[in-house]
Amino acid sequence: MLPKEIHSAEDARRIAKRRLPRMIFDYIDGAAGTEAGAIRNRRALDAVTLTPRILRDVSKRSLSTKVFGVEAGVPFGIAPMGMCDLSAPGADLMLARLAANYKVPVGVSTVASTPMEEMIEAAEGHAWFQLYFSGDGEGTFRLVDRAKAAAYQTLVLTVDVPEIGRRPRELRHGFKMPFRIGPRQFLDFALHPSWSLRTLKAGRPDMANFRKDGFDFDRTESRAKATWDTLSELRERWHGKLVVKGVLDVEDAVWLKERGVDAVQVSNHGARQFDGAPSPIEVVPNFRSNLGGDYPIFLDSGIRSGSDILRAIVSGADFVFVGRILQFAIAANGEEGLFQLWKVLEEELSIALAMLGLCGFGRNGTVRRNRS
Repeated sequence: MLPKEIHSAEDARRIAKRRLPRMIFDYIDGAAGTEAGAIRNRRALDAVTLTPRILRDVSKRSLSTKVFGVEAGVPFGIAPMGMCDLSAPGADLMLARLAANYKVPVGVSTVASTPMEEMIEAAEGHAWFQLYFSGDGEGTFRLVDRAKAAAYQTLVLTVDVPEIGRRPRELRHGFKMPFRIGPRQFLDFALHPSWSLRTLKAGRPDMANFRKDGFDFDRTESRAKATWDTLSELRERWHGKLVVKGVLDVEDAVWLKERGVDAVQVSNHGARQFDGAPSPIEVVPNFRSNLGGDYPIFLDSGIRSGSDILRAIVSGADFVFVGRILQFAIAANGEEGLFQLWKVLEEELSIALAMLGLCGFGRNGTVRRNRS
């Protein structure tokens, strides 16, 4: 019998791999193409070394910071992820409750399993709505209006998916939303009865933000029509904070800043859409140099530990978002597993701070040192 206690992100992934149907695990874990991009993310993070400093009083450390002027318990939040309830029924709401507990943003995906209105309520306001532009944009802007009505303060426009990437692991399993069950899928589910029975009892997960409005969303639909004019229209319609996610070119980032975007999120989508992109950790120092010290820069993709979070912040990010490892923790041990892994990330980050002679995070995510 597998142990349930989680001591690292890899523990969560290993247990989840045993508990989930192979089709579901590969949907969460998989990356585009040859998966070289995911390997590159890991190698690039490992290549960032953190030099320990000695004989500094680091006995009083704090992980708190601010994001858009709002106090956050830790300098990392929850990345938007589609169809989280595939990891376990109610996973989206578990993430929302975690966000409320730590006062950090949870990204609510366009293709979440739970309606945006329920998510922001469960998160006690600590929720950002993530938006895909697709088709002719009609459905996209209807979602923007709903986010306004639900009192979202921050909108995250994801721009790095003009076309859905090819993830061979998904294709081999015949993964589609909604599920199309054939003999292979039936056998896969039958071999994982605990997940299958819980999911059957809770009802098939779907893209919940489209129930209310009565229109269908095709996750494979082209998003290639989005342009800088689309961004301008969105900026005019959305008066809250606007983050653009999926930025890897510094010239694009400068243009976004000039066009009134409040923050950029350096991301390669966890290498799920394209296997040839650079790792965000490689480009974020150049972003910081060109965007200035006060402009908010967020980062996601490949984060697996508290040390990774500190690597990103030392490299120039203000705030970091964690994704699929949280789904693994939920699959491994439900909400308890999620909180276990979050505590692991906290402890790893606090220890890493101490090793570097650091006491915490100042304004805009900068590290705070004790020089005594």
